[in-house]
Amino acid sequence: MSTRIAIASGKGGTGKTTVALNLFTILGDTIAEKIELVDCDVEEPNDQIFFKHAELESQENIYQIVPHIDEDLCIFCRNCVEYCEFNAIVVLPGVKFAEVNKSLCHSCGACSIACAQEAILEYPQKIGMVNSYGIKNQIKLKEGRLKIGSVMQTRLIKELKNRISGDSDIIIYDSPPGTSCPVVETISDTDYVILVTEPTLFGLHDLKLMVNLMKEVNIPYGVVVNKAGLGDNEVYDYLKNQKIDLLGEITFSKDYASIYAQGEIIENMPESIKYQYDHIIEKLMQKLEDD
Repeated sequence: MSTRIAIASGKGGTGKTTVALNLFTILGDTIAEKIELVDCDVEEPNDQIFFKHAELESQENIYQIVPHIDEDLCIFCRNCVEYCEFNAIVVLPGVKFAEVNKSLCHSCGACSIACAQEAILEYPQKIGMVNSYGIKNQIKLKEGRLKIGSVMQTRLIKELKNRISGDSDIIIYDSPPGTSCPVVETISDTDYVILVTEPTLFGLHDLKLMVNLMKEVNIPYGVVVNKAGLGDNEVYDYLKNQKIDLLGEITFSKDYASIYAQGEIIENMPESIKYQYDHIIEKLMQKLEDD
């Protein structure tokens, strides 16, 4: 049974992907024989660019089933409109107009059931793709890439997760930023969530949003403070007052930021930073054992 860990944050730019990449690399080198990193930030997946020797093993196009209304068969009764939970269908009997808004459609099939005239046909529409990479031995990377213009982030993430083998020791989800539906889908089946924040007012504001979400989904979680040494202590005061686990800190370093910008954080991680990650992993493993 795989241990599933999600790395999430209430905002972009906190270092979520950095933490996910480094935990994945260190855990793969030290603890897990089989480990998989899953890039669920399908709108802008970038985990793969940090693995220069990753080999593309497979690509799969992902489709959703989209309904189309045949106006020659439609009697414009509006039953499909009443059945649609997502307000994706417009039917105007007076001008004999009927259309499905593909951006709002969730492919639930309710409209087809509602139509007694069999005027609704369904056809596949590409929403993105899932790519699988081999890093080395049993260390794998999967990513979802949303088709430009598609709004089906959550559906693509669900399809991406459905294609995880499940035989890895540890699976790490690199979540999208924010607290919206794609994030909920990403963390929904995890054993533990690591929230990455920064010691700034913006970081604290969005951390609070993420903590509220974690309380709703009732999944164990802890916090990593990235760019420690900047900002102020309000994040730490909040964690203490709310009795939220602080898993560790990653000290702000211009040299480390430069290494990241060049895409070389895996090959050239400073020993001081690696030591901090080792401490985080030690506390993380303890939390997983306790839970």
